[in-house]
Amino acid sequence: MHSLGVDTRCSLEPNQDLQRKDRMDITLNNGVTMPAIGLGVFQSAPEETTAAVEAALNTGYRHIDTAAAYANEREVGQGIRNSGLNRSDLFIETKVWVSDYGYDQALHAWDKAVGKLGVEHLDLFILHQPAPDRFEKTIDAYKALEALLADGRVRAIGVSNFMPNHLKQLLDATTVIPAVNQVELHPYFTQPEVQAANAEHGIITQAWSPIGGITFYPGWGEDRRNVMEDPAIAAIGQVHGKTPAQVMLRWHLQQGRSAIPKSTNPNRIGENFDVFDFELSEADTAVINALDTGVRSGPDPDEAREERFAMVIPEA
Repeated sequence: MHSLGVDTRCSLEPNQDLQRKDRMDITLNNGVTMPAIGLGVFQSAPEETTAAVEAALNTGYRHIDTAAAYANEREVGQGIRNSGLNRSDLFIETKVWVSDYGYDQALHAWDKAVGKLGVEHLDLFILHQPAPDRFEKTIDAYKALEALLADGRVRAIGVSNFMPNHLKQLLDATTVIPAVNQVELHPYFTQPEVQAANAEHGIITQAWSPIGGITFYPGWGEDRRNVMEDPAIAAIGQVHGKTPAQVMLRWHLQQGRSAIPKSTNPNRIGENFDVFDFELSEADTAVINALDTGVRSGPDPDEAREERFAMVIPEA
């Protein structure tokens, strides 16, 4: 039987201090709360990451998303220390890379992650890819995450880029239902089947590339359109006095998703967090939902990428 923990709610709730209107929390399926908006640091150069994290935390972010494969966990940790905030006020999320899949390897991936970040526990630890060409190792790695959860070294566990077939295979072989599935999701690629599968099991959908058209994946999506330049989204923004990025992030929040926009620019970092003081109408939402093209910008999770998967994650 799968374990959901003590609280099976999967809801988006305003922070208790309603007058501030500067934060929303999501309750995960094990009762842990996670700030709905986090700072993403994929493709953030190490020399820029520390300043970006510090700027985000000074702005009001309390959720930082990184990964072993991003090669900037150490710089994320430095930005956290520079902020002077208490560890208990932060939600730190990172990911296990495929080369560290397997039970013992994934346990050691935790050692490497906390060593680089300079923390004693992780709030959310997730598998970065389903890696279907070696799924038995994926299962073993997830079982290691279950062990880390059981002994308190992580507060929640999850997955990334898992399609419904991957999720079913995982659930059939493991005990703890993932709290989060982080996938590419923006108005031009909404993955309704993935969202439905997540919702069926009380899994929060977390959007990477949530505003679309920013992150570039060599070899993927060279002909894609930039969502930031969509006239329908711009028109909605004009009505609310908000930018296209703010409209898209609000769209995620109102549909119960987490979003982790990436930026190293302090002004854009602030802009991406200024999304708690307006509300999209049902008509606005319908317009945005209708923009889906069904075409992804990033890699297909079902495609084996041997060279990339073999990337070795350095020791702490």
